[in-house]
Amino acid sequence: MSRTFQRTAGIRILAAALVLLGAWAAYTQNQTTPRPATTQKVKDGLYMISGEGGNVAALLTDEGVILVDDMYDRNYAAVMGQVKSLSEKPVRYVLNTHQHDDHSGSNAQMLAASVEVIAHRNARINMVALKQPGAPRVTFTDGMEVHLGGKEVRTRHYGRGHTGGDAVIYFPELKVIHTGDLFLTRPTQPYIDYANGGSAIEWTKALDEVLKLDFDTIIPGHGPLSDRAGLLKWRADFETMRSRIGGMVRQGKSKDEVSQTLIKDFGWPAGGLAIGQVDAFIAEMKQ
Repeated sequence: MSRTFQRTAGIRILAAALVLLGAWAAYTQNQTTPRPATTQKVKDGLYMISGEGGNVAALLTDEGVILVDDMYDRNYAAVMGQVKSLSEKPVRYVLNTHQHDDHSGSNAQMLAASVEVIAHRNARINMVALKQPGAPRVTFTDGMEVHLGGKEVRTRHYGRGHTGGDAVIYFPELKVIHTGDLFLTRPTQPYIDYANGGSAIEWTKALDEVLKLDFDTIIPGHGPLSDRAGLLKWRADFETMRSRIGGMVRQGKSKDEVSQTLIKDFGWPAGGLAIGQVDAFIAEMKQ
């Protein structure tokens, strides 16, 4: 195979991955105009900020605020406006759950405002590869803790799932977790970002580790608050989907048959988003 052909193929694959990523961000919002940000109390000192991008968690302390995710770049002012309505203290840290720009798009503005951004090392690798602004200066491999104002927040990587750099954020004193897009309450089906290290096989293994934590409340990547029962159902539904598709692959079913099953039986969106993942999904099920 010539180097020219390899370069051309690589460019085409990258372009396709970027199209899929953009489609996912658009689909998760399912809207034509941005929604204003709103804030909901989760537990004492912890709030969920919802709006155009993924859910943001805000932990208030006497020494400053710790955020989990920061939505799109264009949502920076809206997020900060909600934070300022809760506390006069500055934002000190942002913990990214993964690199998608509906969750980490305001990183660059946060860094410019002297906020430290922390993410899994694979999330940073993905951001750099995609030339996404705001790559974090601080990364971790398995986990790390942030201590501020007498409060502790833990960020953990349990393996591949939605991406190769997913982090689950744990507020141990409050028994609350932020799962990023490893768990959603809207939409209700997963997006496996194979281009950035995602895995259908590893996803449930990561969730099994999450379920070992002592928590009763979940801030999902998108959608309303949930709980342990919600995550258990999500995991069971995911395993059902994966087992069904794995069985179809072993039976030699066609790509079109697999695609139609994902759309009709498991609620995947019709069109480029679902179809674009099918080749990679089938390939993983053959492993």
